[in-house]
Amino acid sequence: MAGPRGLLITALVALIAGFCGVWLGLRMFDPPERPGLHAVVHERLDLRPEQKRKIDELESAFATRKQALELEMRAANADLANAIRAEHGYGPQVTRAVERFHGAMGRLQSETIQHVFAMRATLDPDQQRVFDDTVVSALTDDRT
Repeated sequence: MAGPRGLLITALVALIAGFCGVWLGLRMFDPPERPGLHAVVHERLDLRPEQKRKIDELESAFATRKQALELEMRAANADLANAIRAEHGYGPQVTRAVERFHGAMGRLQSETIQHVFAMRATLDPDQQRVFDDTVVSALTDDRT
């Protein structure tokens, strides 16, 4: 009959084997993440100083606008929560809150696309090819 020490060793071996199995499964079946657009722009495109300066300016302005739109979406969600509490159904208050959220989300998407094109305009043709491939890959990645 196995004593407490034998059971402890068996449990420890099983735990280690389980962790190894999970690690191996992740390595074999979950492909590595592709680098994001920010990483590609700043780490792979070998930007000239004037390109870096312009992209930094674009990113700073976009970050401010993005934050404002994200705050608008959070406020719309708060409106939606209050409307659901008040109406208990898909009434006019819920409809207005959903439309407010969708409006902010749509503006954020449009401004993001405009930002991407503004960054692209700062690049030379070789850099644009890498940039375009990264954008297309991100938009068509079926892992998201």
